[in-house]
Amino acid sequence: MNDQAIEQEIQDKGLTAPRVTPADIEANIAGYNIFNVGTAMRESNVPYSPALDLLTICVITTRNGFTVTGESACASPENFDQELGSKIALDNAKQKLWPLMGYALKERLSA
Repeated sequence: MNDQAIEQEIQDKGLTAPRVTPADIEANIAGYNIFNVGTAMRESNVPYSPALDLLTICVITTRNGFTVTGESACASPENFDQELGSKIALDNAKQKLWPLMGYALKERLSA
């Protein structure tokens, strides 16, 4: 079940207490960078393992300047697709924002 489907179920059930929503997650993202580690290593003229060609990293920067990362790694080179890896890495990084923003909301509610 994806975030939007869960959000719809929450709304359908009328659960309206303060909470973090998918829109809150998106609004908290100031920007993000996605890169293939193998490509970055090659461009930096640094020795690296060819396995790094199968690793994609996403770094999300939040509005307050905090960063979280998400990754996507492929076991078989034949299955590697940069576009798909980028989407997975971005989604994995966004998933890390949920507990952080949940904690921040709980702090505000308990004050």
